[in-house]
Amino acid sequence: MLADPFPPDKASNAQSMKFRNRHRLKRTKIEIIPMIDTMFFLLVFFMLSSLALTRLMAMPVELPKAASSTRTQDQNLSLTIDARGNIFLDRERIGMDQLGGSIQRLASGRQVKDLTMVISADRSALHGLVVECIDKARLAGLTKFAIATQPAP
Repeated sequence: MLADPFPPDKASNAQSMKFRNRHRLKRTKIEIIPMIDTMFFLLVFFMLSSLALTRLMAMPVELPKAASSTRTQDQNLSLTIDARGNIFLDRERIGMDQLGGSIQRLASGRQVKDLTMVISADRSALHGLVVECIDKARLAGLTKFAIATQPAP
């Protein structure tokens, strides 16, 4: 016959061992797939929110295409002329007679001669109107101009 492996004086000890083993903490695992999903979501969220924070000063017009067009980073003033001949200075509609005063107002605290005016004229805008706007801006003190174009395909 087999002997009892736990004599009565050690039986209580065996029960306490089983009790301790039942409450042993499980080893935690870090699930990587949900963490990747969360990080991807945050990346997309911040990318889209940063695009929404960019401020486009020009009005949407159909720009002419040019093979030699380059991007400028020092856009200070934006002059937009749409197809109907409406003039916008930094998205604010103005008349030709108000152009010089508006440039002076927008340049408050800055040197007018250091500002660059980016002209975004619609493809069908009259050339004479564009030249007249440049002339008014020169009379207001501006010396740097850039004409916005789209890169040629």
